[in-house]
Amino acid sequence: MAWYAYCIAERQAFPDLDRHRKPVPLPNVSGVQGNQVFLFPSSDLAVVVSEHEGALDDAAELGQQAQREHARVIADVFKYTTVLPFRFHTVFDDDEALRRSVRSNQRHFLSDVERLRGKAEMHIKLTVDDCCPRQLQAVAAHGVGKEYLSSLREGACRQRDRQSKARALSVQMHRMFLPLAEEVSCRRTETGKILLDIAHLIEHKSVERYQNKYSTALQDMKECSLQLSGPWPPYHFVAHRNGSGNGNGNH
Repeated sequence: MAWYAYCIAERQAFPDLDRHRKPVPLPNVSGVQGNQVFLFPSSDLAVVVSEHEGALDDAAELGQQAQREHARVIADVFKYTTVLPFRFHTVFDDDEALRRSVRSNQRHFLSDVERLRGKAEMHIKLTVDDCCPRQLQAVAAHGVGKEYLSSLREGACRQRDRQSKARALSVQMHRMFLPLAEEVSCRRTETGKILLDIAHLIEHKSVERYQNKYSTALQDMKECSLQLSGPWPPYHFVAHRNGSGNGNGNH
């Protein structure tokens, strides 16, 4: 039997597993394509899985609906315990492949569970006007001679300005929210904006305080557009996010 894996959880959060060595159904939770979700016990951990049809070997075949179902299962389990999410379409060929993978990475998994217990991820999307207009990029792409060299120099200067602006905003957000840890990425959007994706790790009990700080940020950062979501499972903060735990499975 092949297993589709959603996340790793703490076995102690599910008392029914004390009496079982084999997978047991997780009530009221359905997985990808409506499949029954099971708790697969492995030492102090439980792997949240569902049966996998061999025909669906390509993640693209499952589609966006399956990605939402994958995330929903992880979110449902996160209501009860600490979770270490697996990437979408992580599959183990059989029981032994799953057990072997968990055993070989158990020390790392237990360390992550201990580090992330009682914590949650908050996610902010910050959008601000770019300082490198498209017309400048067009000159750099199509100009010649001195005009071309001049536009390249100016483009490099604007790029440094963009990086400095993004860095300053990231530091400002860090000082405002003081997260336990953070992951920040930056890119330029098709509409000519700078977009910062900011993931903050916080204590779960501090969610309300964090939301209050966000309300303050909306008032203080008028030049930016902010969007908040969470609390989420700690997707960005799992040190060994299933790549190492999947040596005998498929991505």
